Amino acid sequence: MSDNKIFNSEEKVKLQHLVNEGIRVKEELEILRGGLSDTVKSIAEEMEIKPAVLNKAINVAYKMNFHEQTDEFELLENILETVGKA
Repeated sequence: MSDNKIFNSEEKVKLQHLVNEGIRVKEELEILRGGLSDTVKSIAEEMEIKPAVLNKAINVAYKMNFHEQTDEFELLENILETVGKA
């Protein structure tokens, strides 16, 4: 595939739309992430919880993988008990 592809007018319009829409979506995501981060920090401070714990809860809930997390933690606990560090 050549790096110097010549795009026809229809392809150019599609590419312009894709790039402009991609920029808009990324800007929106950045704003939303910033807002979520501020909210997490505020609630964490209010409840005296580390923001990382709240973010972890949000991610586990979003991915719906609580059982995977539990399994990993149980393995971690088993390893630490085995080496006498639990």
